[in-house]
Amino acid sequence: MTSSTPPDEPTYADRTYRSGAALVAGVLLLLLIIWLVVDAIFTGAGRAPWQALAAGVFLVPLVVGLALRPVVMAGARRVMIRNPFRTIVLPWSEVASIRAAYSTELHTTGGTKYQVWALPVSLRDRKRALRQTPAATRGGAEDGGVKGPVRLARADQAVSDLRQLAEADSELRAAAEAQGKPVPGAPAVTPSVRWAWEIMIPAVVGAIALVVSFAA
Repeated sequence: MTSSTPPDEPTYADRTYRSGAALVAGVLLLLLIIWLVVDAIFTGAGRAPWQALAAGVFLVPLVVGLALRPVVMAGARRVMIRNPFRTIVLPWSEVASIRAAYSTELHTTGGTKYQVWALPVSLRDRKRALRQTPAATRGGAEDGGVKGPVRLARADQAVSDLRQLAEADSELRAAAEAQGKPVPGAPAVTPSVRWAWEIMIPAVVGAIALVVSFAA
């Protein structure tokens, strides 16, 4: 997936950030759920097969949404944050700051805050770093980074990379505006927030079917 740029502008591949541990855990959970549901369908008696099927319809979208779906794709013109139930697309001009403290957060120029699920922060490493270098690390946490020799989770490096892309976009815009020229690629990115109905609807249907199967 690449950024949308004019023909005379270079095209850059998106930088993709996601949790490898979440992917592995999600795949293992999906395999376990599928195995249990299939086993219940073929060996269960009474309402057990239908209850297992309803549980599968409920659980599979949740596992996909929570473990496999989250990702951040950052390009030269915009950042896309795909969380379990929402997809947020923002041009860099709308991004005020990105912070990795006890969770990774993106703050927009309009004051909206979005959690970035794809960049989990290790609370254990964060607390250990705060104990080791309290003054320096607290100063870094306030602006989203870490000062001193302590190296934390990959979220910090990802946040640093995202900041560099945002700063590069700001410099490009400032240079273009100083020359009285339109900002290259600016009209191509429209801020948007889309709900993941493909995850939410099956989960709700499965939950309703599961409740009905037990209540009937």
